Amino acid sequence: MNKALVVILSAVMLDAIGIGLIFPILPALLRDVGHTTDVSLLLGLMLALYSACQFLFSPILGVLSDRFGRRPVLLVSLAGAAIDYLIMALAPHLWMLVIGRAIAGVTSANMAVATAYITDITAEHERAQRFGLFHAMFGVGFIIGPVLGGVLGDWWLHAPFLAAAALNGINFALALFVLPESRHGQPEAQFTWSTLNPFKPLAWAFNFKALVPLMAIFLIMNFVGTVYGTAWAQFSEDRFAFNGMMIGLSLGAFGVFHALAQAFLTGPAVARLGERWALIVGMTFEIGAMLTLVFAGHGWVLFAMAPIFALGGIGMPALQSLATRQVDADRQGQLQGVMASIVSIASVFGPLLFSYIYAGVRQDWPGLIWMVAIVIYLLALPLMAGIRTMPATAEKPAE
Repeated sequence: MNKALVVILSAVMLDAIGIGLIFPILPALLRDVGHTTDVSLLLGLMLALYSACQFLFSPILGVLSDRFGRRPVLLVSLAGAAIDYLIMALAPHLWMLVIGRAIAGVTSANMAVATAYITDITAEHERAQRFGLFHAMFGVGFIIGPVLGGVLGDWWLHAPFLAAAALNGINFALALFVLPESRHGQPEAQFTWSTLNPFKPLAWAFNFKALVPLMAIFLIMNFVGTVYGTAWAQFSEDRFAFNGMMIGLSLGAFGVFHALAQAFLTGPAVARLGERWALIVGMTFEIGAMLTLVFAGHGWVLFAMAPIFALGGIGMPALQSLATRQVDADRQGQLQGVMASIVSIASVFGPLLFSYIYAGVRQDWPGLIWMVAIVIYLLALPLMAGIRTMPATAEKPAE
């Protein structure tokens, strides 16, 4: 744990806190600034816009960091994020919030640069461990952020944005005064426009027949996963009259149990059940938890279901493990790029669909949104038949 690694991991955690701060209060803020009561569609649009900008600009920031160095790109993106959140905290008009979330999506693409930085300073045999730390710190930030955002939002709706601006300011100071450059730029390096195409990795994946059903399941699971960010806060308000603090606490409980399950249960579950059955068991628990929310009549159910949702979390790592066994060691980096692209695509289109559906059901039966998510989830079941459990180390991409 050298100084550079500590600083970059701290920056990752602070960035995740800054993102998570916004979730509990965003629906209430949109109602306040937009002077409207139904913000479901607008919320979905803002979440999708954020993810779309992140998806499109991640490869751009990555290429810029290759040409000009990691540190300058990180500094510019962190400074931009701090200024953007400050503007959003004081925004008097709805259009300013929408543009602000788009800019926030652009600056949040710096996670690609942070990942590249860790790769620069880490030997190959240590990368898996350090990327595990990367995801752990991001997870910790996403637990702290919603709780803090809910508490601050109850005090003043704009306060979480001020806090996010302050956190990005701290991030900027760390990068400016403490973080060394990990890779000096190479402006003379050959550049091709194709490197900026975020869809390029997907074309490569379709050349592997064994990957297609796994990637389809991965897309469905991540697509359904966007229902939480889209509907959780609104459902909590509409069904149980939760305030910002209670929404933040419920999201925090969700995050804590989810992180614990992925850290301590996934390995034993896969060892005992195998990857395919661990995936099926995980999906079963998550579907059961969502089915409970369809008919939930009391707010404590959200907290009681947190461990059940967490058990559903063992499915995703099992699926990712299955996917890594379908390509050889030389293609693992490309595979991770494909999976990142799928997550981004799901994060763009999932909120649009779920916000549209929630806008239609919130008056009569808010819990119906979870039934819709279950139906989409069940589309993954027929694809299970196409999963190959044996490694395909010798497979070559189809022509």
